Amino acid sequence: MRTLVLTPTRELAAQVGKSFQTYGKYVQFRHALVYGGVGIRPQISALRGGVDVLVATPGRLLDLMNQGCVDLSRVEFFILDEVDRMLDMGFLPDVRRIVARLPGARQSLFFSATMAPEIVRLAEGILRNPARVSIAPETTTAERIEQQVCFLQKDHKRSLLECLLREQAGGAGPQRTLVFSRTKHGASKLARNLSAAGFQADAIHGNKSQAQREKTLDRFRKGLLPVLVATDVAARGVDVKDIGLVVNFDLPNEPEAYVHRIGRTARAGAEGLAAAFCSH
Repeated sequence: MRTLVLTPTRELAAQVGKSFQTYGKYVQFRHALVYGGVGIRPQISALRGGVDVLVATPGRLLDLMNQGCVDLSRVEFFILDEVDRMLDMGFLPDVRRIVARLPGARQSLFFSATMAPEIVRLAEGILRNPARVSIAPETTTAERIEQQVCFLQKDHKRSLLECLLREQAGGAGPQRTLVFSRTKHGASKLARNLSAAGFQADAIHGNKSQAQREKTLDRFRKGLLPVLVATDVAARGVDVKDIGLVVNFDLPNEPEAYVHRIGRTARAGAEGLAAAFCSH
């Protein structure tokens, strides 16, 4: 194995794997994708013959390492993607265990939207005299997003959401809506309530199996599911075109999370609306 790419979520791993497949269409190389939530045996089979590129989430990679199915001794390029998300999800100890098994002579690339102190310490332990590239020194929202904040009582949030969804359904063009909930339970409950109110809605979050999440996202991408309720698992790495409305049903705790959430709309020059519900 020459290249190892670590990502925090299954969805981002799948997206990176798909990109390797697309960009490397005319290049002779083997790549594999490993993440949790699905059977491990097909992944072991894919690794058995050796690969040039491995895209993985930390937990499943450690499982495979502990079973002796992965050899990291020849890694030349090590990529850590969305490190701030890994910090949020508690993956940094796993990342350190993986890094300890990598050869010292390698090139490391480290991608993060924010640089919290713990992330800086991790970078100092992994990188040697690194060149730092800042694409956007300050995290800012896309210019084409119309942002609204709605101050309301907590028990009025669902009624307002239903009102916004009816307005969205009555407009022209793509009508996909992404709604963010703070908790897994809250996302499932909100999706059920919206379905009961006559909206086609479903939820994705960490408690759903990988097959369920992929099926739901595929329906959302194809426009068969107009409303998707999600936790932050969908805030990054999931590129769905033509999302017209993003609703922060529950406000995030960090400004960066807000920017990433609403960044799911107004992509590739399109316009979009982002509404944030703010209760006492």
